[in-house]
Amino acid sequence: MKFDKDCEIIWHDRKRYFGLPISFTRYYIVKKEGQWVKSFRHKGFFNSIIDEVNIYRCFDVTLFQSLGDKIFRTGTIEVSANDESSPTFHMRHIANPYKVRDLLSGLIEIERKKRHVGITEFQT
Repeated sequence: MKFDKDCEIIWHDRKRYFGLPISFTRYYIVKKEGQWVKSFRHKGFFNSIIDEVNIYRCFDVTLFQSLGDKIFRTGTIEVSANDESSPTFHMRHIANPYKVRDLLSGLIEIERKKRHVGITEFQT
């Protein structure tokens, strides 16, 4: 996936099967300094679907790990966001899920403070 030259890829991974990154689903957390931090999901090879969520819109991060995930050291992160197109954003079977969850949680708090956004703005 191509990003602007001003963008910094903070984290990226692929969906994994049996711990191996043999999928056409890729996940990114990208930062454009002074403007935004977004999470991207890029699915497909011939036909692509690219979803993105602004990190400051996220309000809940949940980690799921099945027995198979524990064996292969992977996990699924579900991010709930106040976003019309994707209210739940899944990062399925990624490596180091605990580190990614902590990274996301930290980025969410930093972006909310920067934009002066509290949780009460998300309740509908």
